[in-house]
Amino acid sequence: MATSTQLVTPLIISLCLLISATAAYSRKPHPRRPCQELVFYFHDVLFNGHNYKNATAAIIGSPQWGNKTALAAPSNFGDIAVFDDPITLDNNFNSPPVGRAQGMYLYDQKSVFSAWLGFSFLFNSTEYVGTLNFAGADQMMNKTRDISVIGGTGDFFMARGVATLMTDAFEGDVYFRLRVDVKLYECWY
Repeated sequence: MATSTQLVTPLIISLCLLISATAAYSRKPHPRRPCQELVFYFHDVLFNGHNYKNATAAIIGSPQWGNKTALAAPSNFGDIAVFDDPITLDNNFNSPPVGRAQGMYLYDQKSVFSAWLGFSFLFNSTEYVGTLNFAGADQMMNKTRDISVIGGTGDFFMARGVATLMTDAFEGDVYFRLRVDVKLYECWY
């Protein structure tokens, strides 16, 4: 018959192994340095029924109580917009564009301003050629929000990383400018 010491010893060893294995998995990984960091601004001018020549975005879907020329009150819930916005290297709308931001955003929460974004930056300039692709949730009431860089082409072939969004300016529901700080952690160049 086994003594209590003979039974307890394997149990203590098993617990120590379990605790050390758990501690190894709970450590934060060492932060990696990005292989490329970029800053862009994109300028979104929503069609409001009167600004056709300047509009770069349009509501293509709205809830029953909404319409296609104004966002649905109170939190824009249910609105879907597509956009073809200029991208600049500074926050001036009239600066020469280095590309276009093309995609969509949909407002997905009833109680707060929140959107889901899916878009690409298309570059065809002397500085950059190719695309960067993004997707993620945009909790607009937060000062900064992160979305995923999920791929790219050309100069950004198979890029992966994080884009930090900051609302740099807005004018009601018609215009907003986002600062996009892109940090790529997977670069193939």
